[in-house]
Amino acid sequence: MFAILDIESTGGKFNEEGITEIAIYKFDGEEIVDQFSSLINPERKIQAFVVGLTGINQEMLRTAPKFYQVAKRIIEITEDCILIAHNAKFDYRILRTEFKRLGYDYKRKSICTVELSKKLLPDEASYSLGKLTRSLGIPVSKRHRAAGDAKATVELFKLLLQKDSQKNIIAESQRLHPVKSKDKKLIRLIEEIPAKTGVYYFFNEAGEVIYIGKSKNMKKRANQHFTNDSHKSKQIQKEVSSVNYEITGNEILALLKENQEIKDIQPKYNRALKKRNFTHALFETVNSKGYIEFKIGSAQSKETPITTFTNLQQAKSTMTRYVEEFELCQKLCGLHKTKGACFNYTIKACHGACVQEESSEVYNQRAKSLIEQLSFQRKSFLVVDQGRKTGEKSIILIENGAFKGFGYVALNHQLKELKRIKSIITHMDDNPNARHIVSSYLRRKNNRFKIQELPK
Repeated sequence: MFAILDIESTGGKFNEEGITEIAIYKFDGEEIVDQFSSLINPERKIQAFVVGLTGINQEMLRTAPKFYQVAKRIIEITEDCILIAHNAKFDYRILRTEFKRLGYDYKRKSICTVELSKKLLPDEASYSLGKLTRSLGIPVSKRHRAAGDAKATVELFKLLLQKDSQKNIIAESQRLHPVKSKDKKLIRLIEEIPAKTGVYYFFNEAGEVIYIGKSKNMKKRANQHFTNDSHKSKQIQKEVSSVNYEITGNEILALLKENQEIKDIQPKYNRALKKRNFTHALFETVNSKGYIEFKIGSAQSKETPITTFTNLQQAKSTMTRYVEEFELCQKLCGLHKTKGACFNYTIKACHGACVQEESSEVYNQRAKSLIEQLSFQRKSFLVVDQGRKTGEKSIILIENGAFKGFGYVALNHQLKELKRIKSIITHMDDNPNARHIVSSYLRRKNNRFKIQELPK
């Protein structure tokens, strides 16, 4: 659990400042679960430049509560939380100073989103909250006011959580709340994980990720680990101390996220996974008569494939569908081995390319249309799909035929500048597994995604 806060102060000499406004959002990694915001009477003078910056003046604070009147609420809302702030060193120091004046030793773990942004967003020109949020397209309602800046920090922190493929931030939170009873572990699992599409994580007492899984129904799938009596499940039941999850909004993002994070984190109970989740691929050649021929072969081939398949059966059934859709020849698609005409020619479903009745030029036009549809080599585009909640959409970036990663943006956000798109997405490896996941998804029928072409 995280307490994301922002503090406005009076300014003045070091450790003599007072709080003029505070806003705290309690955040569970997915949504805000509690919040507190208030002006504070600092009982001291506000520096003139601070008044000009924040708009908060002495008259506004005359009837505001003093710090001791809100101190209990601040303790309660931040209990068992990690404090998150943009320039946390300042906010945490000011908060501790106010509590020290009351004779209370206030201590919390803290994370600074400035330092975190420098690590996870290394190419930004500036890490001030104003410039960073503008660069990332994060709206700020009231700049230099506690509630507006804290809310913007929540959105920034969401993005940083998404980009933290090593799960170091969540691991730090999990270490605060280890659960030792097996029954309590199961109860927490059932209560905390939603029945939604996403990726879930099992942590041990040391805060290490020991297993990563994905599912359309995370609650159901994760719960199976606690009811299964296989050797691996029993070991997970014994070692797991806490769980976490990330809703992805759709299945392809869950697949991509799981694929990347298992590679990055290498949890001990995911190591038995196959390195590749596909075995077969589709290749093209041109025969001696000038016709494009398709061949299903091993994905381990050194040839560059048009697309890949999970298994041979999927490859054949997919190609059978494309033979009908693009009016192709079974023989030239590797589905009917014969020296003469293919079966479809005998039932007048093939135009005769197998016996050279249809010219190679005409036939190849349709074959090239299929290649264009299946392959995204040298193309630059976005796959735009539903997001995690209403008012949000997800994006997958393909640049010059390479998979770059995915991210989330507001529904009305205009996606035109490649630089801004790259700053929003979580960058991922362009490996064969990731390309297979994307190409398989694009082949599916009845998907609701949209393709947005980008300039080369």
